[in-house]
Amino acid sequence: MGIQRIESVTYSVDDLDACVRFFTDFGLTPVERTAVRASFETAAGQRLHLDTLPDPALPPALEDGPTLREVVWGVDTEADLATLVARVGVDREVALGADGVHRTRDETGFGLGLGLTLARAKEFAPGGPREANVSGAVRRWNAPLEPVGRVRPLRMCHVALNIPKAGQEEAVAFYLDRLGFRATDVVKPMGTFMQCEGDDDQHNFLLCHRPDRAGVNHVSYEVPGFDDVIEGGNHMIAQGWQEARKLGRHTVGSNVFRFVHAPCGGRVEYAADMDRVDASYGTRVHETTPPHHIWTLRSSRDASGSTAS
Repeated sequence: MGIQRIESVTYSVDDLDACVRFFTDFGLTPVERTAVRASFETAAGQRLHLDTLPDPALPPALEDGPTLREVVWGVDTEADLATLVARVGVDREVALGADGVHRTRDETGFGLGLGLTLARAKEFAPGGPREANVSGAVRRWNAPLEPVGRVRPLRMCHVALNIPKAGQEEAVAFYLDRLGFRATDVVKPMGTFMQCEGDDDQHNFLLCHRPDRAGVNHVSYEVPGFDDVIEGGNHMIAQGWQEARKLGRHTVGSNVFRFVHAPCGGRVEYAADMDRVDASYGTRVHETTPPHHIWTLRSSRDASGSTAS
């Protein structure tokens, strides 16, 4: 089955305290904290690492300031892992770390790791979204809904990276041809959405074209449903963090989203209700960029500045 999921992401950061507060507010579970490093975990057991003194073996940062330095992908079996490591190592050095992760860099220069998917990933069994009622299909009786409360992301569902337009074909081909990703939607002016072999999300990875720069765009975290997206974003704003985009639903992928600027670099996304696709979906090619949203939150307050309730 090849690559199953994102196993971990590592950022180099300047203000560790701010980053720890951010991801605590975001709802991840802290698992490690030292003077120079902190780690968090999703419900599915994936790890987020924040380093003020990142491993010198990592490739150089591709942008100034705090940024994403490495994405480690989890592979299903030892045999698949060996195959992928051999493919990647045809024209670049691959180093095996003490943690069992094989590390190198992709065509753009981002840190890339390959390791076995942790056993606890297979034990992950989240509950479903809250039951909704509609005439003719009532699912909830005698049970009023309560607030979600603290939102706890289930898993990292996708990573989006910015890459320069020059060399974009080679950057995408590296993931398709060597790592077994499948292009689900190709938006020619904007980027390529890709799905890893062992997952059914419409995309787990996105390479976004930029005229002349590379860097982190965002990391997305799945939550159970629409209410979680709204309440999670509301909580982040109440804690003083800045929303990066209004609540909406994407055109490509169809997920409901809310983005927040992150002190580790780029943005993070609460996401729910992503399209699930199989091989019959094929590769959909878009000559022009579809609208970014099917809908986005609008309010008369945007124009008037009214604070009336």
